[in-house]
Amino acid sequence: MRKPFPPRSRARGFSIVEAMIALIVMSVGMLGIAGLYVASLKAGRTAILRTQAVNLASDIADRIRSNRTARAAYDTATVAPCSVPGGGATLAETAARNLAATDTCQWRRAIQGAAGVPGLLPAGNGAVQFILGNPAGMPNTYVVVVTWQEPGEQQAFSYTLRVQAT
Repeated sequence: MRKPFPPRSRARGFSIVEAMIALIVMSVGMLGIAGLYVASLKAGRTAILRTQAVNLASDIADRIRSNRTARAAYDTATVAPCSVPGGGATLAETAARNLAATDTCQWRRAIQGAAGVPGLLPAGNGAVQFILGNPAGMPNTYVVVVTWQEPGEQQAFSYTLRVQAT
């Protein structure tokens, strides 16, 4: 007499369907991680550019504070880029204006770059506006604006700093 077949034990392991489902779930998770990685790279680049803008605005603010007698010579709307202002002033005033022109020129070159050398900010630009202290006795105010265009963005970004100098 023959023995009947022993009862089948449950198979151990994964079926092909279970393996495919696990692979799909894992690939969706990996796509999410890749998306977060790209977003963090973009946020890091934005933070670096904003930090550069703050540093550049602070740089010209320090230059303005250290050259108090130049007053409107830092106003980029009235002074041609990288020009040396002159015009019927005392020797001390002329030296202060020349220093202001040199400071402004160096600052703009740092932002925009010069002949074949890229600036610190992509499509960067800087402007300084002088506002005479009014009423008399109030400190003079300089408004420093640094603008730049981030890669892949449509709108321009800017940073504005108000500087009071006596």
